[in-house]
Amino acid sequence: MSTIPDFPMVRPSPLLTAIMIVAAIAAAAAAWMVAYRLAAVEIEAGLEQSLIVTRRAVESEIERFRTLPRVVGEDARILALIENPADEASIASANAYLERVANHSGVAEIYVIDASGLTLSASNYREEGSFVGNNYGFRPYFADAIADGEGRYYAIGVTTGRPGYFLSSRLDVPGGRGVVVAKVDLEPLEQAWRDADALTAIADRYGVVFLSGNPDWRYRPLTVLDAATLARLDAERTYDGIGIDEKTPILNAEGLASGEGGEAGLGAGLDERLITRFRSIEPDGWLILSAATAAPARSAAGFWVLVAGVLGLLATGIVRALEQRRNFARLKARQTETLERMVAERTFELARENENRRRAETELRAAQEGLIHSAKMAALGRMSSAIVHEVSQPLAALETTLASAQALAQKEDAPQAGDRMTAARGLVRRMQRTIKHLKSFGRKDGAVLEKVNVDEAIRNALDVTQPRAATAGIAPVFKATGEAPKVLAVAVKFEQVLINLVINALDAVDGRSDGLVKVSRGQADGMVSVRVQDNGGGIAPDHLSRIKEPFFTTKLTGEGLGLGLSISIAIMQEFGGDIVFSAGPGGGTIACITLPVAGDSDTDTGPIA
Repeated sequence: MSTIPDFPMVRPSPLLTAIMIVAAIAAAAAAWMVAYRLAAVEIEAGLEQSLIVTRRAVESEIERFRTLPRVVGEDARILALIENPADEASIASANAYLERVANHSGVAEIYVIDASGLTLSASNYREEGSFVGNNYGFRPYFADAIADGEGRYYAIGVTTGRPGYFLSSRLDVPGGRGVVVAKVDLEPLEQAWRDADALTAIADRYGVVFLSGNPDWRYRPLTVLDAATLARLDAERTYDGIGIDEKTPILNAEGLASGEGGEAGLGAGLDERLITRFRSIEPDGWLILSAATAAPARSAAGFWVLVAGVLGLLATGIVRALEQRRNFARLKARQTETLERMVAERTFELARENENRRRAETELRAAQEGLIHSAKMAALGRMSSAIVHEVSQPLAALETTLASAQALAQKEDAPQAGDRMTAARGLVRRMQRTIKHLKSFGRKDGAVLEKVNVDEAIRNALDVTQPRAATAGIAPVFKATGEAPKVLAVAVKFEQVLINLVINALDAVDGRSDGLVKVSRGQADGMVSVRVQDNGGGIAPDHLSRIKEPFFTTKLTGEGLGLGLSISIAIMQEFGGDIVFSAGPGGGTIACITLPVAGDSDTDTGPIA
């Protein structure tokens, strides 16, 4: 036999491979930067829109109440209070008026303080945390109003502890000077941001966040605050009781508060990077922060890195394939010639092997048929005594019947003689039937598939084994349900399998006074099942896996060759079926044959495949 020659391996250039890999990495890096930047620009555009909407919302909320302190200060009751701050009637009238204004306008609180910062009247005069009697001269909104006529400031209330935006307006009367202050609640804006899961915040001029959709950001500085800023916030009591100096800055990148934004890492409390945009709100010097996580941009960039990497590797593979193709082309002629020679040699060898295989299969089939016939002859030999009894008994009866018929004929008793002759004919038919089954069982097997009536085959098998059953004193029971089905099989071989299983069952119950052999037939799901059951000693567990082996037998020497079951299984497998052995529910053995039902489209006859 020729062997495949060793062709030299074609290897690509290492330098070219290295260059292509470096190019793929560079392409992936470029894809990352471009894709990330494009995604970040798109996120920033969304943040810009958010900033515009937020700034307009804040400005609109403040503008609603900007002129309220000045308008309230024009009321005669307020002017009377400034002129006569100790007059109880003026105080009561001003309190009632301010309460109604607060209820109708929607402002959080509105109150009047004198030139020293002492609160004279307030809309919450009825409440426990009333502003009346408190001095707020330290607040910037008071100082700005006294100095410039108007003031505005955001802070946490030192009396109520609730944050608010304070708008103030100065009142000048002949009898004195005062300030009207309206406190605006901006927390509804904050709640709207929280409901929308928006990373939006407003920081004061010092960079301290006082409104935020993220509760963790509230009252935290954007960046680290210097000592002077912290001292001023403490003096003005802007965030009284919060401890701004102990708060961790939100952003760990410096200088963002004064620019338009960008990407920044987060301080303690958050573990991701943000894309941020900033816009200022004048005249307070506030800073609106709108942020979004950079994760989508990184995901998009990662996707395009993957695409670029795959394309780079694909390009590398294509270049290597083209290089190998050129090298392979030089070897193609040599390989083709060598392979053609090898194919011709191998074809000749295969033809010779096929001829030898056909010859071996023919010899094997002949040997198998011989073994099957030998097994049948052995079975006939085992049943010989019972067969002799089955034939000799009718012969003896026939002789007596014929003698009686002769005597009756001599007496000219025709009717009784006729009865004797009829009985003799029955005995002859009985012997003919027995001999017919034995001849059919003993002849060489055919190899033509045909539609076989299962019930008829079972009855023929029981007829052949009847002498053996009579010797054992057993009457096999046959039970079938429904119309008799047909299967594709060789009738003689199918009956041989049934005879072998029935004889084995009879051998198993031989000598038992309560011996029982039952044959049943059923049909389900297109399959026919024939069960041969006995109540004998059963099959030992260690023998159950070996009973299908050729020449394995538990019978005494001379009683069998151990080929019956293995041949029977081989026969059933030829027909597309099988035999399964199992233990009976009350002891003994169950041998179950399964075969597919012959359909209408199956041919009536045909050779075994």
